[in-house]
Amino acid sequence: MKRKILILSSLFTAFSLHAAELSDTVTVRIDGMHCDHCAHKVRTLLQQNEGVGHLSFDLERHTATIAYDPTKTCVDSIKSQLAATKRFTASDYSKDDVISNNVWLHIDDMFCGKCANRIVEKLQQIAGVDSIAPHIGKHYVSLKYDANKTHLRDIRQALSEIGFTPVRHYENEKASYAYFTLPTNQITDETTDAVLALEGVADVFVNGKKGTLAITYDNTETTADKLLEQLYTENLSVKIPPAHQCKEEKQ
Repeated sequence: MKRKILILSSLFTAFSLHAAELSDTVTVRIDGMHCDHCAHKVRTLLQQNEGVGHLSFDLERHTATIAYDPTKTCVDSIKSQLAATKRFTASDYSKDDVISNNVWLHIDDMFCGKCANRIVEKLQQIAGVDSIAPHIGKHYVSLKYDANKTHLRDIRQALSEIGFTPVRHYENEKASYAYFTLPTNQITDETTDAVLALEGVADVFVNGKKGTLAITYDNTETTADKLLEQLYTENLSVKIPPAHQCKEEKQ
């Protein structure tokens, strides 16, 4: 019995020491990493380094947080490994850095100047947001924000709280937008995941308070009518809203 206890104790100690070896972590900014595909390339590359353990990414901040074994690798080695690709460059990260991101948000339920003014006023209340420019005729807002002070998810949530349904906007002929209403009792995280999984869908936002669903999609892969049919197949009671009569504009 004592022998078994000693063996188990030795195994536990060895495991604990191995875990401790990977206790060092570093967060680096990675220039050239812009999307999930880029992050996958970085992950694949760094996992070839036997000293690298768990990796996590923040694409808005363009950062990777890396756990590593300091007896097998070091931060300079990790940076050199990335630099050798001539595509990615790693540099030191600080929470005091200014990380400027530009984003365009398509907002189908922005109809007039008063809508735009409410959006601008709300965005101005978010720390880190600046350079706000609404384009009412094309239903989108362009803005710049410091990703070290706020996140896009927080910006979109803030707009949903005042009655809007923002999705990513692209100045690209392939980008189109769909806007539906649906019962609030059908709005769950699973709803968003189901819509994102549909062919051609690039971005989705559901406003649970208002009962609206906005979609950015690739019009070379799908159409608004096809999306509507697929949403019915997912047992979502979506509807195309009637033509908008803007009450705010008349006030």
